[in-house]
Amino acid sequence: MGYSHAVRPSVLKKVLPPEGRSIAEVSRETGVNQQTIRNWIKRSETGIFEDGNQDSCPRFLTPREKYQLVVEAAGIDDEQLGEFLRERGLHSEHITIWDQELRDMIDKKNEQQDKENKALKKQVKDLEKELQRKEKALAEAAALLILKKKLEALTGGHEDD
Repeated sequence: MGYSHAVRPSVLKKVLPPEGRSIAEVSRETGVNQQTIRNWIKRSETGIFEDGNQDSCPRFLTPREKYQLVVEAAGIDDEQLGEFLRERGLHSEHITIWDQELRDMIDKKNEQQDKENKALKKQVKDLEKELQRKEKALAEAAALLILKKKLEALTGGHEDD
């Protein structure tokens, strides 16, 4: 399978320092065979691929990189947007899709947080209920102890049962 010139630097960037992720992890993420990645590493170390193209393929960008591109694109006039996209090898659809993906990720995270908050509120309510029950039991035990002492004081000592 042939990969575009933009894929190789993107994959190598993830495997080589400073990221230094495992070949297996990057292979699973990108779908590029592990041996292919090893071959690319070997060829990059010997200087065989000096094609000068260091742009990342849009398919292999991280969510953080996508976010940065979406934010940059949002701050650019429509007239300059085409040039911005061409420089990075992107289409306007990429920005639209990534914007929606990022919004969906935020919504999903908010839903998750709402569920966690609901569960925590229920747990707090249950713990408060348990605490009240134990406080009542403790107050009852203290009242019984006081009554027992008063009874002993009135009867003049310890009674044999």
